Amino acid sequence: MSDATLVVVAGTTETAAIDGISAAGADPTLRRHTPSADLEIVADGRPAPDSPVPVSPSGCPTPAVVTRAVRDLVGFEFVAVDAGLAVPTATPTRGVDAGPGGDIREADPVPDAEAIFERARAMAPVLADRDGDGSDTDDVTATGAEILLAETIPGGTTTALGVLTALGERPIVSSSLAANPLASKRAVVEEGLSASGLDPGDAAGDPITAVQQMGDPVLAAAAGLVVGAADRDVPVTLAGGTQLAAVAALARHAGVDRRLALATTAFVADDPTADVAALATDLDLSLTATDPAFDESDHPAMAAYARGEAKEGVGMGGALALADRAGVPAGDVRARVATLTDRLLAEREAATTGAAGGDSR
Repeated sequence: MSDATLVVVAGTTETAAIDGISAAGADPTLRRHTPSADLEIVADGRPAPDSPVPVSPSGCPTPAVVTRAVRDLVGFEFVAVDAGLAVPTATPTRGVDAGPGGDIREADPVPDAEAIFERARAMAPVLADRDGDGSDTDDVTATGAEILLAETIPGGTTTALGVLTALGERPIVSSSLAANPLASKRAVVEEGLSASGLDPGDAAGDPITAVQQMGDPVLAAAAGLVVGAADRDVPVTLAGGTQLAAVAALARHAGVDRRLALATTAFVADDPTADVAALATDLDLSLTATDPAFDESDHPAMAAYARGEAKEGVGMGGALALADRAGVPAGDVRARVATLTDRLLAEREAATTGAAGGDSR
């Protein structure tokens, strides 16, 4: 059993409904369900009966499947944080009293960014509480446990780009799509900056304004957790790609100056449109990129990951790094991913067929 606790901050934003910027769900309506189902998959190995299995428009399953596969093999604690879910989840969550984010093309998409940030900051010291009572007596400071901080929010790379741009940081992000629609994302960000009366870099040193005007509630909560962990010297690994790098940027602009770790996938690290290594250097992040060698499998799901879909999310990079650290062979991870994917998709097909049969009677 690993001593790490995976903390997944989950939420939604209206930005995800913009055509062509996200593959975190087969269509805009289903994307609203994706974060809730992601939490259920990591927690229980399957979504709740009323939650669809999140897949991309081409059928690539959510990275939550990979994270759950590693959890089965390695074992780690899991905490879900509700930072603006649009659809209720069956997974127990800790909340920061956040509603879904708005569209960053309009002013103030996260009007309560400061309150979300501060509530998450106060929550940080007890997120790895082993008995779940919320007390400080056995928190991460006492146990020396590691927090792996992750996210699930469709459209999150676009809001991350908005925040990086507002802060004056390197404006590059990856994508859940095989071909990164970076030009479309930049056009959205430019429209958002105009609506908010900002120029690139205007929010430097002011992370709350950056999130309030150009971000999403998940970024507000995740940044608050990093700052709160730093306040108590709790070790944190940012388990993700350019979205978690944007969280690091917010923490830096909030005054956090200690070394931070970013654990992502080779899929993000190899994305030339993202250049996560340069972003990590800018922000003084130690970068780990783990390659699960999905290209060695002929399973359709892993072929989709290998061609660049769903490159990161729900802590996939951090989970793969844990597996590698624990000495789990990549082949075992691939086998478990295949088993989970086949079961989830079979259950999805059975549920769909059953519903169709019921409608015909």
